[in-house]
Amino acid sequence: MAPRIYTSPCPPVPLFSRSIFTHLLSIDSKNDNLIGGYPAPETLFIDAATGTSLTRHQFRSLALKFGYGLTHDSRVKAQRGDTIMVYSPNSLAYPVFVLGGKWLKISALPAIAAGLRCTLANNAYTAREVLHQYRDSFAKFIITTSQGLDVVYDMLKGIGLSGLEAESRVILVPDDFAWAGGPPTPKPFSRGITFEQLLGLGELLHEELLDGEETTLLCYSSGTTGLPKGVETTHLNLTTSTQSIDKLLGYNNGEKVLMFLPFYHIYGVVSGIFLPIFCSATTIVMPRFDPIEFCASVEKYGISFVPIVPPVMLAIARHPVIDKYDLSTIRVLFCSAAPVSPALLEEGMRRLRKKRRPDQVLYVTEGEYCYGMTEASPATHMLPLDFSVAKAGSVGVLLPNYEARLVTDDSGSKVIDAEDGEPGELWVRGPAIMKGYLNNPTANNTSFTSDRWFKTGDICARDNEGFYYIVDRKKELIKYKRATSRLIELPIVPPAELESVLITHPDVADAAVIGIQSETEATELPRAYLVHSQPAKVSTAESKKTFERSVARWMETKVARHKYLRGGVVVIDEIPKSAAGKILRRELRELFKRESARSKL
Repeated sequence: MAPRIYTSPCPPVPLFSRSIFTHLLSIDSKNDNLIGGYPAPETLFIDAATGTSLTRHQFRSLALKFGYGLTHDSRVKAQRGDTIMVYSPNSLAYPVFVLGGKWLKISALPAIAAGLRCTLANNAYTAREVLHQYRDSFAKFIITTSQGLDVVYDMLKGIGLSGLEAESRVILVPDDFAWAGGPPTPKPFSRGITFEQLLGLGELLHEELLDGEETTLLCYSSGTTGLPKGVETTHLNLTTSTQSIDKLLGYNNGEKVLMFLPFYHIYGVVSGIFLPIFCSATTIVMPRFDPIEFCASVEKYGISFVPIVPPVMLAIARHPVIDKYDLSTIRVLFCSAAPVSPALLEEGMRRLRKKRRPDQVLYVTEGEYCYGMTEASPATHMLPLDFSVAKAGSVGVLLPNYEARLVTDDSGSKVIDAEDGEPGELWVRGPAIMKGYLNNPTANNTSFTSDRWFKTGDICARDNEGFYYIVDRKKELIKYKRATSRLIELPIVPPAELESVLITHPDVADAAVIGIQSETEATELPRAYLVHSQPAKVSTAESKKTFERSVARWMETKVARHKYLRGGVVVIDEIPKSAAGKILRRELRELFKRESARSKL
């Protein structure tokens, strides 16, 4: 039987086998006042706190200067194909890193114009977590700020580099924006390489001519087993992604986009950097979410589009500061990464509508308003805004140029597709799907079929109008998003990684981690179940509680904040496992339900 293949209802977009830099920032051969098809004086990026801005012309020039510095500074001498890691919070400089480099094999976005690869690291990572990505991506240099300097030096010294050797691997970004025309501030003496020094050496006459199939980004994706994997995202992936998203849910010309979601994540870098350049929008950059700064920026800049996550919706619905500002310019709150309860969604919408005229359009999306992953650069499905009510709960329709299958069984010699209306594992194929996992043939063989179908691991249903619904997931990833007054944290927490850390504790014989839903925080929380190596030591209720609290505190010294065991630590006699040794997380989730039920009695 022929496979049941679904296609997008949208017409395909043209494919461009050229660099993402050329795609976004090429100068019109007939009118050098046009960059990427839009006026050179148009503002692209604004720092929310200071108002310092970059026009298209300024930004393109800075990117080419940074690329020149990377390849011509005698201390760096980056070569095509090298990788640079970016370990930094959101800032006005971040887009320059992303599009300014040449092709550095290791971490971040900084070298695209120069032909380098960039690997983007979570700026909340500990030295241990940074080390894995640094080594796995073969990064050569690390771009960081004063906030990340201690972690970076600890990591480099931990692999045996001397102080001087460590300094030669680090490019330090200033805390001020004098390099962008903002006011200078006194700077401490630095013996290493600085961002400003690299900008002052010259400028590339033009970007490198790159093939669309070359890898340009190495973001890291958390898997269900093992450590995070490097995702090889190509220029073709990104040029296709920007065009296809624009067709279904792009920004309006002149849109003001507020961006505090992290640029190190594929969602943040595409929606906050690439897509606004492509659509002629302006990105107002915040380093992290803060309710007061959020409201002040919306009012000050007339923000119209805000990509958010569920905890931010919680703040909009309930934080007292919301009523003190005019938020009426918001046209779209695009909430993704996890579901939002209908009650919370309605509460937030009612609050926003208080100060709006009846004729002002407001779209507030539900949590599963789109579907994607790092491997898809970043989306495969989106729900058109006009269907946000009629198709509530849907992740939308396939983006242009994508194909999909819903597979009920691929364990034998034949692949069995679901009948129409029945759920199955979502398989996707298209030009925005990653090249593959870096240096990981086992993961590639597991994730891809011979004809390039990518197995997402999520169970999906499709209605007769072509709208898709995620109904379950094979993957056990915990989606954690927490908004505090200072930080929005990465949504993905891999249980296997936390388990690998827990079993290094001298008193832990076995461990398993699941995600539990917190209604008060509108997110999943990691919860650990442990077997003590000497059960007699935790024979009383009090000794168990003491040990559980001590392990939770110990973990906070080993992992980034978003991986803390906020869902609790529980000592049990045995971790439930299958005959093959696989952890039966389903049984642990049932155990948690029973624990919750008893606590309510």
